Amino acid sequence: MRALLTGLCATFLLLLNTLLLIGPMMLVALFKLVAPGQALRDACSRGVMWIAEYWAENDKRIFALLTPTVWDIRGAAELRKDTSYLVISNHQSWVDIPALVQAFNRKAPYFKFFLKQQLIWVPFLGLAFWALDYPFMKRYSKAYLDKHPEMKGKDLEITRAACEKFKRLPVTVVNYLEGTRFTPAKQARQGSPYRHLLKPKAGGVAFVLAALGEQLDAILDVTLVYPGERVPGFWDLLCGRVPKVIVDIRTLALDPALWRGDYQNDPVFRQYVQDWVSALWREKDARIDRLRAELPG
Repeated sequence: MRALLTGLCATFLLLLNTLLLIGPMMLVALFKLVAPGQALRDACSRGVMWIAEYWAENDKRIFALLTPTVWDIRGAAELRKDTSYLVISNHQSWVDIPALVQAFNRKAPYFKFFLKQQLIWVPFLGLAFWALDYPFMKRYSKAYLDKHPEMKGKDLEITRAACEKFKRLPVTVVNYLEGTRFTPAKQARQGSPYRHLLKPKAGGVAFVLAALGEQLDAILDVTLVYPGERVPGFWDLLCGRVPKVIVDIRTLALDPALWRGDYQNDPVFRQYVQDWVSALWREKDARIDRLRAELPG
């Protein structure tokens, strides 16, 4: 009963925080649509991100007040707000989002995700995502693309358009290389060679690097680890059933060779990026083993 009451109170406060701040955020975002001049539109973008950071900081206070979760954040001491980062992370649960909020809010530029198009219909949050200029991606199956070849490359166009907006202000771009949340069933279907990860997709990160490489200060290799055999869901977090989360951040120097090539048309360059991603994923898989040994069962 205590866990249920905790979950209901946390849900109410998170919803109240969202309702109070979604209005001001939308007003600034709508003014941005009609604002004359790029400088004023950029000022509106900064205003929207300031409100989002305030909203996220309130969410952190709610979790601290109601839940016992220990957020063990490692490697965040050198983060800066005046530069841009590319975050590469494993993806296991909706808890990943508050984990990134705990690690990065007000320490780095407010982060941007590439989201599934369906998420624009999530009440309140969909409007917030739109106001924050989050790019919405529509993923097509291979069978669909075989029937509709004219749709090939659409996600690349969206990525390029989004990255053009990102160039004007410092930004933290989050890329989940697995493309979806990890589950043992998905792991089995893929025949993934990793113990704790799905196969990574190098194309998305290659396109972001091609568009933003000169602007980025570093790549942040983030590894998220949860206790127990079952990955906790967001409701588990709200109910106080997640004792500890490790957010391990490794700062990687940028290799210009990763973006000075044509990923789509140059097979040698494409293989170079894929090899780099595979090596990163092997290291992350081993790191998860080490980090899991530190957590309660």
